[in-house]
Amino acid sequence: MNAVLFDQRDGVAVLTLNRPDRSNALTDDLLDALHTALDRLNDPRALVLRGAGRHFSTGGDVARFAAEVAAGTGRAYADHVVGGLNRAILRLAALPCPVIAQVKGALTGGALGLVLAADLVAMDRTAFIQPYYVRVGFAPDGGWTAMLPARIGAARARAIQLLNTRLSAAEALQLNLAQSVSDDPGAVVDTWLAQLEGKDAGAMAATKRLLAPADLEAGLEAERRAFLARIETPEVRAGMQRFLDTIKHPAQP
Repeated sequence: MNAVLFDQRDGVAVLTLNRPDRSNALTDDLLDALHTALDRLNDPRALVLRGAGRHFSTGGDVARFAAEVAAGTGRAYADHVVGGLNRAILRLAALPCPVIAQVKGALTGGALGLVLAADLVAMDRTAFIQPYYVRVGFAPDGGWTAMLPARIGAARARAIQLLNTRLSAAEALQLNLAQSVSDDPGAVVDTWLAQLEGKDAGAMAATKRLLAPADLEAGLEAERRAFLARIETPEVRAGMQRFLDTIKHPAQP
């Protein structure tokens, strides 16, 4: 199974994260496949990024991180994953064409960065955003510190992460993390694509370039270093185990 599906026709590229059995978790092979798909782009007028199955992506695969740490390869694996995620965020943000994220279900952990790199975001009403870093013990990645504060304010971004707050789709809309919340986000994306058709590509590219944060690469690199510094510590090992135990044996209401 291809970890990322690629389709480009009529000038629109569609990239679909395609590990629905793993909730499109950001493993090394999925991120490698995402870069391969980005390599295949042929000057599209727009790009749509979405996830197969119930969820856009649940971010890093905690079970895989725990296994790599136990095997003594945790730091190297984290470097591959967080470094690959950072490069994907930078590549998406640097595309001259509009990038549209179509989001349903969970958008958690580092996967948020792929959506923060988009220009337009359409969310299903059941979608939600949540960090989970303070629950597992990881340092934030995926732009939670490098991108989110500039979008919603540092105080709000700090509170969301420290309290592990879950944002509903409606709350994401209020915070300008999405431009549409709908029962049919695919139809919204189709409407946007129709509106974008015929718009001047050079003007759109210039708009994106002028709005791009100047320090994004440095901010993402700081996140990568912080993530690597923590990944093999005893508290993160314990936090990953607690998180995995909770998933296996959820608390009863």
